[in-house]
Amino acid sequence: MEVLLEKNSPTLASLKVKLTKEDYQPKVDKTIKDYSKRVNLKGFRPGKVPAHVIQRMYGKSILVDEVNNLLSNAVSNYIRENKLQVVGDPVPDRKSADEVNWDKPNEFEFSYDLGIATDFDVNLAELPAVKRHSINVDDKEFNKTLDNLRERFADSTHPETSEAGDMVFGELKQESSEFSTRTAIPTKQVNEASQSKFIGVKKDDVITFDIQNTFNDEAAIAHVTGKKKEDVSELAGEYTLTVEDVTRQAPAELNNEFFDKVLGPGVADSEESFKEKVLEIIKSNYERETEALLRRDIETALIDNIAIELPEEFLKDWLEKTNEGKFTREQIDEQFPDFTKSLKLSLIKNKIADTAEVKVEYPEILEFTREMVKGQFGIYGDDENMKETIDRVAQGYLADKERDNYTGIFNQVFDNKVLDIIRSQVTTDEKTIEVSEFEALAKGETAEEVA
Repeated sequence: MEVLLEKNSPTLASLKVKLTKEDYQPKVDKTIKDYSKRVNLKGFRPGKVPAHVIQRMYGKSILVDEVNNLLSNAVSNYIRENKLQVVGDPVPDRKSADEVNWDKPNEFEFSYDLGIATDFDVNLAELPAVKRHSINVDDKEFNKTLDNLRERFADSTHPETSEAGDMVFGELKQESSEFSTRTAIPTKQVNEASQSKFIGVKKDDVITFDIQNTFNDEAAIAHVTGKKKEDVSELAGEYTLTVEDVTRQAPAELNNEFFDKVLGPGVADSEESFKEKVLEIIKSNYERETEALLRRDIETALIDNIAIELPEEFLKDWLEKTNEGKFTREQIDEQFPDFTKSLKLSLIKNKIADTAEVKVEYPEILEFTREMVKGQFGIYGDDENMKETIDRVAQGYLADKERDNYTGIFNQVFDNKVLDIIRSQVTTDEKTIEVSEFEALAKGETAEEVA
């Protein structure tokens, strides 16, 4: 076997692979022999089909498969061993492939077009300083979070008479259409003009209202009636609600029961310790947000300061063929700048990972997934009562092969480890900002625009 690389330009190359009979025939003969033992053909005993019969019936397809396997391995190995920065996939030269005479096999020659990124160096210490923001958590922000938590874990009461903000439960009917359902109507979703009908009502009262002129939007009508949002426009006329109950959400009291619901049992035993823990959580949450902002700015700095040339037309052709008509050439041209940024960033990160010999182990993947599940469950501390459940959910999530969750988490852990390496070598300028400034940055303004 002979593999030759011909550079046509800094970003384009041809890879030629020559196969002799000695390369592929032993594999073809072995496969034919295996077929002889496995194929059931009428007139022959199982496992006793002569090789020449297999050759006549399946020889050509076996030859094609074995040659293709050899080619695939040869191309992949050459790229890996020579550390070529190949982008996209190797594209077979159809003309040379079509000229192959499979009926008279001897020497084969195949050619592949390669798109290659130009060589580049990554010297993180030479990158310009990147701003790192920390957010000032003032009393206003703390109280806002505390109020949200008290609302989230609100206590339910059942007053005799309704007030604004209450939930009114009952049987909703329309006699003319024979519609009937039990429902809950949040008074917050009732428009201002109709509020008075739902305020001051009590059990057994009957409220009559026009279904289309009472609520703030179609989503509220869908919620109240149980209909699909797209179907609510068909509803019309007056409906009646016979009140059965009124529910009011009162902000949770600052007591141990509330502390345990928010932080987990026994984490805080006083209002002072509770507020200290909540403040730590707020700062931690903002720390994650500012880290995400720092990641964005670091990635921008990498792309802007490390020059990499890509074979643009090759990649556009490859994207068009790969997506099989899902995108037009105009759509590919429009999205191509974002694609190239992502590709360049991936090349840079992979080079950093190769240099640092970054590895990702299963325990790291499982721990990352555990933390993700805890966040989804709203668990802020270490809750021993939930540990077994969290582990079971995390392991089940990683085992879902249909969604390929394992690969997704692997990539996130890998990306985080590479970012840690970058963070340790890139200079950062520390700056404390207010929440409003951070929100402006998060909306897409650059750090320089806000600075």
